[in-house]
Amino acid sequence: MAETPEKPKSHGRLKVQVTAVPRDLMEEPRHIKGAWVARIVTLFPEAFPGTLGLSLTGKALDQGLWRLEPIDLRPFGEGKHRTVDDTPAGGGAGMVLRADIVHRALRQAAIGTPADRARWPIVYLSPRGKPFDQARARDWAAADGITLLCGRFEGVDQRVLDHWGIEEVSLGDFVLTGGEIAAQAMLDATVRLLPNVLGNAASTEEESFSDGLLEHPQFTRPTLWEGREIPAVLMSGHHGQIAKWRRAESERLTAERRPDLWEKRKG
Repeated sequence: MAETPEKPKSHGRLKVQVTAVPRDLMEEPRHIKGAWVARIVTLFPEAFPGTLGLSLTGKALDQGLWRLEPIDLRPFGEGKHRTVDDTPAGGGAGMVLRADIVHRALRQAAIGTPADRARWPIVYLSPRGKPFDQARARDWAAADGITLLCGRFEGVDQRVLDHWGIEEVSLGDFVLTGGEIAAQAMLDATVRLLPNVLGNAASTEEESFSDGLLEHPQFTRPTLWEGREIPAVLMSGHHGQIAKWRRAESERLTAERRPDLWEKRKG
């Protein structure tokens, strides 16, 4: 009987499971010593890797270029039902994640990590935090790893944030039901900056925000499409003129679409 050919591995089905029981090493993604690590404290560890298991970030995860370690908050809860939250002090709607419960999970997440927060940031994903940007992604990528705390409900007891000196970072001026989606977005922006993940380091130097400007327009074949042509300068082969055109377009788009960035750059 002929053997059934092995199906190619799909990074889109890559899974990271939280378990106390070691699995067969053949089932685990490759681990490279010193690889960048993301530890995620969350009520929904099954949300990971999510989109991080796709494309280049998924391939890099499978190759061991970085590690993803979700930490389930629920087992640290109290009582039969592993309760992790309670009503807000002073009244109000919703529930708040308890300081003692989150503290236990953060102690678990801190095992084996450096105390220097520059080498290992601890971040709470919060709409009231400082805005996430490309510069922050570069700083995180330069660290040894990161711990991200995903909030739920009305948030986290302030005392545990103060106790750990946790930095609050926001994905944008809007509110999500939890921090998991924000964590994936921020990790995607960070992981792609790690060595060997993209394969072409120059590509990250020409992207939006890399030098405080939005990226210039991009074009590819066909040269003529629906009556629209690729700008002639891009077909000229004159690299100096191409660079000048791209720079001018980046400045024009930044001034038009992000006057805040433009003013900051001029200042």
